[in-house]
Amino acid sequence: MTRPFRAAQYGLITAGIVALGYCTLVNFERWLFQAKENRRFDEKLFAHSVVPKVSPEPGEVLGLLEIPRLGVSVVVVEGVADDDLRKAAGHVPGTALPGQAGNVCIAAHRDTFFRPLRRIHRSDLLVLNTPQGPSRYRVVSTIVVSPEVIQVLYPTANDRLTLVTCFPFDYMGPAPKRFIVEAGRVQD
Repeated sequence: MTRPFRAAQYGLITAGIVALGYCTLVNFERWLFQAKENRRFDEKLFAHSVVPKVSPEPGEVLGLLEIPRLGVSVVVVEGVADDDLRKAAGHVPGTALPGQAGNVCIAAHRDTFFRPLRRIHRSDLLVLNTPQGPSRYRVVSTIVVSPEVIQVLYPTANDRLTLVTCFPFDYMGPAPKRFIVEAGRVQD
């Protein structure tokens, strides 16, 4: 074996170990955040005097989104910055807050929390738990749009939950489209 070949071999092995370590660290950080914030959210639910905030701080936990049929349970934080979406689903600022009337918009990465959306069906139940109580929604449609189509984030007269993630789901790198799930609120 030649010396340059051996050096390249060791370099690639080292790069592979570093990449694997980084992925493990990021996934552990995500898991740890979800576990800790789920516990804290459960504690908030049992608090007797929870007053909804008018303008939450970036990164603040707002609720818990569940899609029972798909086994999704993810903490929702305020904001869609990279740091927010690395560890949770993010509430899109400027849209209705979880638990309030209007169009509540939540985004997450397609390769983490919203990967199961590839199997979502019309009429699937979505539950958005907040300290003020649960809000239930039923999926009415899914659409694929270009990233410039922001009308799905606009306020609506009826209560709606809009989920946004990148598309296609198996695309490598920055995806060219957005997958949108639109769900209408179910009156209890």
